[in-house]
Amino acid sequence: MLRLDPGEGRVRTARSFTAWEGGGEYNTSRGLRKCFGYKTAVCTAFVDNEVGHLVEDFIMQGGVATDFIKWRDDDGIGRTVRNGLNFTERGYGIRGAVGVPDRGNTAASQLKPGDFDWDYIFGTLGSRWFHTGGIFAALSSTTAELTIEAVKAAKKHGVIVSYDLNYRPSLWKSIGGLAKAQEVNREIAKYVDVMIGNEEDFTASLGFEVKGADHNLSKIEIDAFKAMIETAVAEFPNFKVAATTLRRVITATKNDWSAILWHDGQFHESRKYPELEILDRVGGGDSFASGLQFGFMEFNDPQLAVDYGAAHGAFASTTPGDTSMATRKEVEKLMKGGGARVVR
Repeated sequence: MLRLDPGEGRVRTARSFTAWEGGGEYNTSRGLRKCFGYKTAVCTAFVDNEVGHLVEDFIMQGGVATDFIKWRDDDGIGRTVRNGLNFTERGYGIRGAVGVPDRGNTAASQLKPGDFDWDYIFGTLGSRWFHTGGIFAALSSTTAELTIEAVKAAKKHGVIVSYDLNYRPSLWKSIGGLAKAQEVNREIAKYVDVMIGNEEDFTASLGFEVKGADHNLSKIEIDAFKAMIETAVAEFPNFKVAATTLRRVITATKNDWSAILWHDGQFHESRKYPELEILDRVGGGDSFASGLQFGFMEFNDPQLAVDYGAAHGAFASTTPGDTSMATRKEVEKLMKGGGARVVR
């Protein structure tokens, strides 16, 4: 979708916006392509008009293949189908970030089972990894059905499936609320290898509870979160990995940042980035996901996966827009404890 950013100001008083592209699955694919050099593609839909082709141009700039974009006829007014918008304030200090999605009746939300040839994508082309998430699944009843179709097809072809729960109550409230979110996500979870989400995501989307967690995780709360993950993987033994970023929100522009990953009965924690100064927090979790994917595909190492993920997510939070502007060299420097001295 198209992100419209008022910069340092507010949506309600803006006179101009900077345009970016963004979206949970796309952000991850772009990071994996642009930062880590892997070939990626996105499966989505746009209206065949100037706004749709603006988003397409952004995607091409990010190096992500556009072969599987579905183009829908423009009715001239957006009465039957339109392109999605997301107005996003970065926040500053005591003023938190604000997202105002405008995604009703979009081309992506009208995608349905049968729209993509998964046997061709996963079988003939040999895709190695499929990533999707709870935001796309929540757009409509048909996108939920399409997500289930896709993860089943991926498993049939032996493709690794990662899923970012990304629970957004505003998206689910008009299509069945919490009960529907759990029904859909628990069905998808049966086919997931790598489950990503924080304590709220696991609680709301899958029905697992971590007592006392509030996103400002203390050691006691991290231990409770670990216990919840162990409960989740016991119910879903297909989970090979469960992971999340750990953020203690000091202000909108200063967070303690790290990540944790469960794999094969062991927990792996990343380097900690205390009081990370944040320019734009949106997309940090998606950059974590792409770093994690790279760590497994390149090295098959859970510790490196969580370290690449945490460093990439931290670095992405220092630049504007949803997507990463980091290089692999910069990420690896940060993983090794490199500082912010000027580079000449």
